[in-house]
Parts: sequence; C-alpha cells; structure tokens
Amino acid sequence: MKIVVAKTQKELLDNVLVRGKVFVVEQEIDWEIEFDGLDDECVLFTAYIDDLPVGAARLYKNKVGRVATLKEYRKQGIATLIMKKIEEYALENEMYLLKLNAQLQVKDFYLHLGYIPEGEIFQEADIDHIKMTKEIK
Repeated sequence: MKIVVAKTQKELLDNVLVRGKVFVVEQEIDWEIEFDGLDDECVLFTAYIDDLPVGAARLYKNKVGRVATLKEYRKQGIATLIMKKIEEYALENEMYLLKLNAQLQVKDFYLHLGYIPEGEIFQEADIDHIKMTKEIK
C-alpha cells in the first residue's frame, strides 16, 4: 500500500473517485457539499493498493477533511496510514496543530490517533460531527 500526495491528473481523479463513492454514493451527501470548490487550495492524499485507489483525504491549511476509505477496504489500516502521512506532511510544512470535524460515528478512530474532541456535537451535511484537534510534534 502507498499513500501519495496527489500531483498527477490520475492521482487527483482517483482522490475524487474515492470521495465520490464514499460520501456522495454511500452516505448520500449532496455532491455540491462534497465538491465545494476548495480542492484546488488543498493538499490531496490518495491511498493505493497496487494501482487501485482505495482511500483519500485532503488538507486545507491545517484542517484535515474528506477522509474516506472504500467500504470493501475498511478495517485494514488505510485511514490510519493516510492520517500518518498527513501528520508527516504537516510537520514538514511547520503545521503543529491539526483540526478536523469528525463524523460522530468515527470519533473513536480519531481519539485513538490522539485527537481531542472540542465543543458540542453539530450538524454538517445532515450528519452529526464533533470538532477535534491534535498537536503534532
């Protein structure tokens, strides 16, 4: 498995493909919410097994978002590896605090990675979320 910072057109399209399958198709999030026009300002991360795209995420300034793994590849550590790659990238670029809005159903995943919940539960795309942060060292 490899995690890349998406640079080629294929890597960028693979990132969009994974996110579309997970968020738009599976979770039925409106595509205009998922594809909000910010990708051009983000660092996109795409995960591959062999040449097959299986995971994706993005980093907008210091905000992690759109972390997704295709359903049939979950529980194999893909999202954990994506998050580690994001944290490495953050350190290399002198970002020492990462934040994210976690879907409540995956809050424990981020807790396990050292993210701390902050504030109240809120709705984003009609899904319960909680803000979480982590200091990177």
